[in-house]
Amino acid sequence: MSDPKAQSGSVEALLPAAPILFAFAVREELEPFRRRIGNATGATLLLTGMGPGSAERAIRQALAEATPRCVLTCGFAGGLDPSLAAGTVIFEADPDFFLTARIQAAGATPARFHCADRVATTAAEKRALRLTTGADAVEMESGVIRAVCRERGIPSATVRVISDPAGESLPLDFNRQTGTDGRLQLRQLALAVAGSPGKIPALLRFARQTRAAAERLAGVLAAVNVRIAYEIN
Repeated sequence: MSDPKAQSGSVEALLPAAPILFAFAVREELEPFRRRIGNATGATLLLTGMGPGSAERAIRQALAEATPRCVLTCGFAGGLDPSLAAGTVIFEADPDFFLTARIQAAGATPARFHCADRVATTAAEKRALRLTTGADAVEMESGVIRAVCRERGIPSATVRVISDPAGESLPLDFNRQTGTDGRLQLRQLALAVAGSPGKIPALLRFARQTRAAAERLAGVLAAVNVRIAYEIN
């Protein structure tokens, strides 16, 4: 996370004026997708930082510089529907979104998202969100990104992977280690781990689980992107 390219609002274009803007909150979500597509055409990659505030600033800046054909907001999501296992890719799209069929064919399942302003860290929080929102998954950026897209008349969809299922609590409260810029503060994270060494095994398991989830999401997104020039033209 110390890489300056991972700062909020960082745009990395693989093709000038690329037709699809793929937005991710953090580099850990983005990198597996970048490795899969290499220099393929059709994609602009945007790192927004975590949370609605960072996401809104980043997407507004990106859209002020160029207007893509559509926006896919991608990354991790916490499960609210108990039937969604870690690694399940789910999506929600605008009505008549031109890539819906391709997203489904790539392996994503339709779902409803709730956009929150904080990380849902416990199974109890997720159960409460499921009851109050009826959503299948929770994340922190897609709602505001897609609202800005609607404001500008740009089609959009949310494509996310379950990083932590509904019945699973996170090993740490990551809200406490997230700065105002939407990035995890590594020093604070290290202090939290040092203060709770008994949580290290759970953190390692969670890291492996999120890496596997990011790879699964990358596979779906790469399948969507692979013939995007044909889909648009």
